[in-house]
Parts: sequence; structure tokens; C-alpha cells
Amino acid sequence: MSEGGAWSYELTFLFATAFRAAVDELHRELAAQGFDDVRPSHGYAFQKLSFGGATGIELAEHLEITKQAATQMIDYLEGRGYVERRPHPSDGRGKLVVLTERGWACIRATEAQFGAMERRWRDRLGEREAERLTQTMRDIVRTFGEGATKFRPVW
Repeated sequence: MSEGGAWSYELTFLFATAFRAAVDELHRELAAQGFDDVRPSHGYAFQKLSFGGATGIELAEHLEITKQAATQMIDYLEGRGYVERRPHPSDGRGKLVVLTERGWACIRATEAQFGAMERRWRDRLGEREAERLTQTMRDIVRTFGEGATKFRPVW
């Protein structure tokens, strides 16, 4: 315990708990909409693919996983209709992985759910406090450097 009786890592624990609750709620809602086969890691892949597609190597680098793990993920997502492999426009031997309409529909459902969550939080906090918290969170994310900001919204 730290000064005042609180844990020395309470804020970190609260951030982690809030993030996990948001992810769990998102995936319950996605499952209810027919996207019961996507996992949190797939969202990070979709995020990368939403900017014009990516090669398997680019996806592996983005997710910081092996090329073999990326290939397994691509196979899984392709088998469920979220992505497809197309000939690479500038590399005749390569493949470009792109989102299908089902992949885009999952992104739209995710954005709608995140929007609904944020509206609830803003209603609870009030607009002024929500803006203050948003700015504070931006500042915190910046302290982690460029690696923390490589994930950007699709919109």
C-alpha cells in the first residue's frame, strides 16, 4: 500500500480493468450481431488492414507476431469471410490481404459499440469531465511513445 492506504498501482489496475470490461462488452455485442468468431487480436489486424490491406509480413510486424502466426490468423479470418488474399499490385509473387464486406461490417459494428460506450461514459461523467479525461488519457498514451500510438482509429 502507498500513502493514504491506496495500492501503489491502483490507477494501472483501474485502467486495465476498464479496458478489459470494454473489450468484453464489445465482444458480447459483436457475438449478438453474428460476429461470434472474432477475438480481440483480430481487431488489431483489422485496424492494419483497413488502410488498404497488408502483406502477411506487414501484418506480422504490425501485430509483433511471427509470420507463421500471422498466416494462421489470416487463414482463420479468410475461412470465416472477413479477409481475402488478392494478387499484390506491385509484387507479382506476393499476396495482399484485404478486408471483405464482412470484415468492414465487423468494423462498423465495433465503431457503433464503441460510440455507444463512450456516450454512456460521457453521460455519466458530464461533458466537461469527459473532455478532461480524454485529454489526460492522450497525455498518458503519449508518455509511452510511438509504439503506443501505432494503433489509430479507422475513421
